Amino acid sequence: MDKTSWLGIILGVLVLVGGMALKGSSPAALYNPAALVIIFMGTAACILIAFPMDEVKRIPGLFKVLFGEQKTLSIKEMIPMFTGWAMVARKEGLLALEERAEEVEDPFLQRGLKMVVDGQSLEHIRDLMEEDIAAMEDRHELGAKIFTQAGTYAPTLGVLGAVIGLVAALGHLDDVALLGKSISAAFIATLFGIFTGYVLWHPFANKLKRKSEHEARVKQIMLEGLLAVQEGLPARTVEEKLLTYLPAKDRVLEDEQKSGVEVEA
Repeated sequence: MDKTSWLGIILGVLVLVGGMALKGSSPAALYNPAALVIIFMGTAACILIAFPMDEVKRIPGLFKVLFGEQKTLSIKEMIPMFTGWAMVARKEGLLALEERAEEVEDPFLQRGLKMVVDGQSLEHIRDLMEEDIAAMEDRHELGAKIFTQAGTYAPTLGVLGAVIGLVAALGHLDDVALLGKSISAAFIATLFGIFTGYVLWHPFANKLKRKSEHEARVKQIMLEGLLAVQEGLPARTVEEKLLTYLPAKDRVLEDEQKSGVEVEA
């Protein structure tokens, strides 16, 4: 579970409710079925108009990505794995990695390792796997666009809701008390539009982009590790190559931990 997504939404709601209370407005005013229908149903209608159905069907999966934890290997996990493969490849040959390929859970990494075992050329492996990464980025970009568009539509629909509410309020000019309540209710739609647009949909789009960038980076590191094994580079060289993807302070910690293990051994 991605805790930051949940914490962000909870904090956003608390800010909204707390802000209204501090300003002297009753949070109960947020319960406005008409405003909720205009904003949420209206945004859904806009998305249906803007995107084909096969893309809209992906929305539930996008929410899983937003609120689920990414299951990707970290660089620290990949370093011993690739150095181990490099040692096996140099001692026993690339074919010795065939059994290890079946044990790999990541589909992208497994596919790449099988190509290495099959003796595919470096250029062929790089081209195919980079195309795979590019296709993944395109799919993820589409998902982010859906939420970006939703974030654009929602505030405008809020204005539409306010106009509808004001039209209704003008029918109560003879009752000042009711007129005030109607005008207040009219702007709840604007509030929901701005809130959902800039606290939910646009941040969702940004979260999807960041997760996509992280996944693409991990896959690129996997590709570099596989190519290093394919080239027959020494395990130490493979390790140094992968360490470059870690921040400088983490590289130092890795070296210290390794030295500590060697001393203890």
